[in-house]
Amino acid sequence: MNIVADLILAGALVAVWLTAGLLADSLSSAPSAPALRRRAGLITLLIAAGATVFVAITIVTALMPGESAAPAAALAPAVPALIVLTAGLRRVAQVRRGAGAFATAPQTPVPPALRAAAAHPLILVPLQVTGLATLLSVPIAGGLVEVPGADLAGIAITVVGVAVLAIGIRAGLRHSRLSVLALAPIGRNRPRVPVDSR
Repeated sequence: MNIVADLILAGALVAVWLTAGLLADSLSSAPSAPALRRRAGLITLLIAAGATVFVAITIVTALMPGESAAPAAALAPAVPALIVLTAGLRRVAQVRRGAGAFATAPQTPVPPALRAAAAHPLILVPLQVTGLATLLSVPIAGGLVEVPGADLAGIAITVVGVAVLAIGIRAGLRHSRLSVLALAPIGRNRPRVPVDSR
């Protein structure tokens, strides 16, 4: 296989997973419940497409003659993508079902609890980490970075590690803030019932 084919496969991986990560970032800020449902459905389709690209890399490299760097390039995003497929996809489906309950009322604002569920770190962090990890696959597929023992690969992994930490903290803070908004009305405006002292 040649470098062009490897770069096409790596580029498809980057396009799908990076788009899913960016869309996940805007999931909790949907203006209405139907818009939230559409975004969650699109994220589900992008996750399925991303899994399909992983399978396509394996099949194409097995069928084409010659050495290929695409499988090595796909190793970096494979671990966070596995977390997306096992934990994140289920949470996205829950958000989509929750928003689907408001399908008959298109102008319904997103309830705070549903907005908090859409900002859950198990949705946001694995998707964005997978998108960042796919960026590492491009120089590997292009032959610029050799996977075993490359100094540039170590630097890239360090940068991605710091970015993962920042994404995790940001997602945790956002989810905590939205969770508090979902629980805040519980303690307010309770009707006072007079107590009969007899």
